[in-house]
Amino acid sequence: MNTKFKGSPVNVAGEFVKAGAKAPNFELSKGDLSTFKLADGKGKRLLLNIFPSLDTSVCAMSVRRFNQLASQMENTQVLCVSRDLPFAQSRFCTAEGIANVTVLSDFRYKSTFGEDYGVVMTDGPLNGLFARSVVIIDENGNVVYSAMTADITDEPDYDGAMKALSK
Repeated sequence: MNTKFKGSPVNVAGEFVKAGAKAPNFELSKGDLSTFKLADGKGKRLLLNIFPSLDTSVCAMSVRRFNQLASQMENTQVLCVSRDLPFAQSRFCTAEGIANVTVLSDFRYKSTFGEDYGVVMTDGPLNGLFARSVVIIDENGNVVYSAMTADITDEPDYDGAMKALSK
């Protein structure tokens, strides 16, 4: 799958996960440097808000918006995933009053999550970072929704994600 950055094509490694597939296992780092695994969310729905970096305005907006929406989601944990360092993620959440989502970093496990989920950009100015995407995994570990933005500078489809969660 490919996306764009400000209208210019960007290639993405791997195949973007699709609804109906089993969610690939992952290990990501939490703010305290402990590990969060896919299995840690068993029995809950997981909404993965995947993005390049909290240091961009659109990424920051998506985390703020999903933080607001998280309080309306039943049996759902919102995971905000990037390659930002956990320290930077924690600093952002503290400064912004973000308390309803879990921020996760792939700084330690770079070779698995991005390629397994098909979100790591392989060229363009943000080469090596994640393409903006939302993936929803049900209580049984199946992908029930996946959407990558047409352009990395676009916000994710919040309404589409919320609609998928209401099913």
